[in-house]
Amino acid sequence: MKASPAERMKALRVSRETLDKLEHFAVLFQKWAKSINLVAPSTLEDLWQRHIVDSLQIIRLSPAPKTWVDLGSGGGFPGVITAICLSEFSDGWVHLVESNNKKAAFLRIALNETGARGSVHPIRVEQAPSVIPRCEAISARALADLSQLLDYCAPWMLADGSNTVAFFHKGRDYQQEIDKAVSRFQFDLVKHASVVERDSVVLEIANLSRRTK
Repeated sequence: MKASPAERMKALRVSRETLDKLEHFAVLFQKWAKSINLVAPSTLEDLWQRHIVDSLQIIRLSPAPKTWVDLGSGGGFPGVITAICLSEFSDGWVHLVESNNKKAAFLRIALNETGARGSVHPIRVEQAPSVIPRCEAISARALADLSQLLDYCAPWMLADGSNTVAFFHKGRDYQQEIDKAVSRFQFDLVKHASVVERDSVVLEIANLSRRTK
């Protein structure tokens, strides 16, 4: 049975205004998903739990308004969800990086119609540091393995004086990715158990450096 808005608000622990924006985003998402592949079709029926609630974990782990870069934003998870939550504040911004023009068009409309605090950059992930020179936090979901993600994040996280922190959703094989990544990088790591998927986590990574041979 479909949850009522009040039940969702209680479960998600968000304000009524933010819930209204999330509801609007969900309707918009379902409409666009009929014509372009925003997420795996098999997960559309469980949009709220599999994607929206999953994405909300990021802002719960780092709730203070800050400048985010969301890599490979795709259907807006977690970037648009973070940007919607930031609309409760007068500070903070999400730079959504998505090279697919159709997905980028959807993201722009989603941000505009929900009043979310974000902007879309229709560029490749590798180009993003030259366009967005600084950020305080980075997110990515279902984009690449951890080693590749850290390569993408290095221009921000290795910059002089950087205190940028990264948050990555990872599935049950996350430990293998960590083991591979530590052969090339050193970093502080916190594993946050997923509230959505058993055996999945959100990896919080800080103080990144490259290992020297």
